[in-house]
Amino acid sequence: MTYEEIVAQAKEIAEKKDASSYKGHLAVQINIEGEGSGIYYVEIRDGKVDVQPYDYLDRDCILIATADVLTKILEGSMDAVGAFLSGKLKVEGSVEKALEFQKLLNSPYKK
Repeated sequence: MTYEEIVAQAKEIAEKKDASSYKGHLAVQINIEGEGSGIYYVEIRDGKVDVQPYDYLDRDCILIATADVLTKILEGSMDAVGAFLSGKLKVEGSVEKALEFQKLLNSPYKK
């Protein structure tokens, strides 16, 4: 996959998730390693999700992994904690915020 395809897929998946119950702000930068390498961010602000292909300087944490691992985590077919414990996912910054992000990823799709 190309970087552009990865970001488009992440945007499609993230925007379908129901984050309406999340009150507050969470900004996660995603660093893709290997094929399709690049940076994008996911921001949740008062229940609205935004995915953009930029470096986010005021982020809560950075998730670092290959495109395959990140896509599986976004789709829900791979557990982020399991990926972290197995070394497939690295976290820089607030691990607590990374866990909040995982909870949002595990939320149901919008109806």
